[in-house]
Amino acid sequence: MPASVKDLILILQLFFPRDLALQQGLYVLAVIISMYPLLRLHANQHREPRQPARTGWYKSIATLLTTAFSDESNNVEAWPSGLGGDRAAEYTENICRDLDKLYMLLGLAEGTTDVESTFDFRRAKPILATSRLNCVFCPPGDSNLVPTLRRRRWDKIQTVWLLDSSFHWVEASLLVAHCARCNADYYPDRITYTLHPGTRSRRERLEYSADFLRISKHGIWVHRQIALAQEKALHRFHSGWSNFADWRLFLEHFSRRLLVAHGKDSTFHCEAHPSSKLLAQEVRKVIGTNGGVLPSSMSHGCTECTHVKRYRSDLIQEGAVLGSNTGVASLTDPEAVGDQTDAANPEPLPANLPEFLPQLQAPPAGEPRGYIRLAVMDGKGIKHKANECKLPLYNYKNGRFCETHLDLREKCGIIPCGLPVRHPGALTCATQAHMEWHKQYENRFTRLTFSGVRRVIRRQQEVSEGSGPGIHGPTLQVQLQSLGDTPGEQVVHTFKAKSIYCLQTVQWACGVPIGWGKCYRSESAPHVLQILNNIWADYPHFRPSYIAYDNACDLLRHIVHQNSDDIWLATTKFIVDAWHYIGHKATDVLCRTRCNPAPMDGSQPDLVLTMQDANGKVHQTRAFNTETAEQFNSWLNGFESQLRQIENMEAKIRSKEMELTDEFWDRVGGLDGAA
Repeated sequence: MPASVKDLILILQLFFPRDLALQQGLYVLAVIISMYPLLRLHANQHREPRQPARTGWYKSIATLLTTAFSDESNNVEAWPSGLGGDRAAEYTENICRDLDKLYMLLGLAEGTTDVESTFDFRRAKPILATSRLNCVFCPPGDSNLVPTLRRRRWDKIQTVWLLDSSFHWVEASLLVAHCARCNADYYPDRITYTLHPGTRSRRERLEYSADFLRISKHGIWVHRQIALAQEKALHRFHSGWSNFADWRLFLEHFSRRLLVAHGKDSTFHCEAHPSSKLLAQEVRKVIGTNGGVLPSSMSHGCTECTHVKRYRSDLIQEGAVLGSNTGVASLTDPEAVGDQTDAANPEPLPANLPEFLPQLQAPPAGEPRGYIRLAVMDGKGIKHKANECKLPLYNYKNGRFCETHLDLREKCGIIPCGLPVRHPGALTCATQAHMEWHKQYENRFTRLTFSGVRRVIRRQQEVSEGSGPGIHGPTLQVQLQSLGDTPGEQVVHTFKAKSIYCLQTVQWACGVPIGWGKCYRSESAPHVLQILNNIWADYPHFRPSYIAYDNACDLLRHIVHQNSDDIWLATTKFIVDAWHYIGHKATDVLCRTRCNPAPMDGSQPDLVLTMQDANGKVHQTRAFNTETAEQFNSWLNGFESQLRQIENMEAKIRSKEMELTDEFWDRVGGLDGAA
């Protein structure tokens, strides 16, 4: 039961001296409440046999309490003269002797963890300590006890800056817990441990429900509520993350969110105290570098994406009037569907296409009908720089190569020349033709000023006027000269990093994301098929019954031509989403008969529902929303600028030498010989 006003008065009378100012007494009381997590750690350690009465946690409580009694900085006017050191130590000793009874009067029974919701900590220094009591690595020892966590013996109480949940900068006290058996260190937001006994190689595990996150090598911490506010601002208002909070906070928080979403939180580990670059690399390795999948979404099902299996007999029983399958359901003029070009020469079905029969009769009563699920796929033109090797660039601002291929900077950018550059920083060798071609390339692709554009237009206007009648206006076209026998537009070079073609996303028809992948040079059928194979590689029994895709007919044709025994042909039907189907050729027999999103002839009863209008007439309508991928990708538009901004952060961190060094963490971890 929470403490009442009478309880607080009794506490002040029993535990505090009469000559102590009330305001200072209330401040000390707030400090005592904030130290409750340390008492839990002390009590937990004290349960082990042969433990001293004054553990390291107990000594920390005494030190902090003594500081609170003698602290004049919190309210100078109320405390014109601070308590002397002897009196502060005396009061501390009196309180610590019955500290457990004091907490009981405050209503903090053993096992209470939600202290902050009961008491206000705005006046007292927050305590940053792990929420764990025992080591997560060590097995039970004597008496089947798991080692308790101790205060790290070489540590002093560290004062750090904290951006608290009310968006105020306050000083906080940081204490690191330590396992004496395995030498693991427990920070509020991570656990570091020795990879191999007797070595200095250390790894770390992230704490995913931590209340505080460290965002700076200089000991700056942020309350988790700030990270959640940043997340909401990013998602709901498309706010730039750097306009709201720190890059490291963004990285620390979203790394944890992504790892939990992908089910990798229990297995993820990386080098202890990593730089921003290293942490981002390790997270990408786990959740997917060039593609990924959300395991939890594989078993998802709801009424918008998952329906009971339907049959042609169901449509007839519901009074549907079956017609042709050339149009999309609800269209009044099926003949208006698609491009009618070459109507006299329809494209035939592939010879090895598996036979398809309409789903006729429903199973007998009592037999399972089963269910079907529909997934939707679409490409989104959110791009980033990437070369053929598909590895991230070493420098996203103006770099051309990944870290693995940096040696190519020393070779001529004209492929396949291979000669060394004429001087460091140059992009070509000393060959005159290569130098001239590169100069013209720069002239073409260097951004023009407004006056430069006007000059080009004026000159081209003069040329067009002097060319005689019939020549109208400037074209602003600049042609690259040929390089030997190679036309200028076909010269292969490395003067500029390439960009991926698009991001391919896959969702269930309700909008729940499933997975994603990258199309590097084009959204071709082989690339799209590879993305689908990657997403469902580990989940073969969760393949969707239908996949809606804007170019599903070509994808289906590619699968059939490559391998008529492909498992996709046995598990999944490919349909064109309703919006793009309108623009497909009506003469494409494969598209019309196999990929129609809502055929009206009863051949795909799973894709249509029957509805009765006000006049009692039965109409067929689409059973699924096939545009969820388009809608999701449209939502992604708002994040394009943020994604581009993130690309430049690694180069900025490296250029300002903001990365943490091994020497720094040796000092932090007490590995430099400090006592």
